[in-house]
Amino acid sequence: MPGVVSERPALEALDRLGLTDDVYRVKQSLVRNRYTVYDEGGEAVLEGKQKLLKMKEEFPFEHPDGTPAFTVKAQQVFDVAGDYAIVDPETDEPVLVLGKQFTFFHHAWTISDAEGRLLARAESRSTLLDVLRSVSSIFALIPYRYAIEDADGEPIGEIRERFSFRDKYDVAVEDAGEVPRSALLAAAIVIDALEGN
Repeated sequence: MPGVVSERPALEALDRLGLTDDVYRVKQSLVRNRYTVYDEGGEAVLEGKQKLLKMKEEFPFEHPDGTPAFTVKAQQVFDVAGDYAIVDPETDEPVLVLGKQFTFFHHAWTISDAEGRLLARAESRSTLLDVLRSVSSIFALIPYRYAIEDADGEPIGEIRERFSFRDKYDVAVEDAGEVPRSALLAAAIVIDALEGN
């Protein structure tokens, strides 16, 4: 509506990506942290790769035509257990923040808006498997699963790895509510890369 100011302009930066499917397939290349996201029809909708030799970790995402979609940037130098901002390429401003939570027995992440308001959580659902993975890399062959819940603890989706020799997993979104689907996709890829899944 003309003249109405949105209460969430930063989140609309990700809304304009037009990701409306309920399930997306993410495939990682064999050689490095390079990802392609496919919609339910099998069409590539996003591509992202981890930039190498950067002081702060960085994952730029783009559309298949090469136009920038968003970038995930570490907030600290060599940050392997902290916050990662999803940055709008048009404004270079943070839109969302992915925060790794310290836990002993499972992996847990938060998704917050740029002002710090919690929107969602992603937590691994295989505590025993997480412990075994920390002991030996042989257990990395067993597929993992993360449940995604909104700020009230209601399920809104999941990240589920498929058994294959190439990293391949699905991100299913039931009803994302206030969380853009693209934020859940970015979270899935960052979790995969940083947790070494």
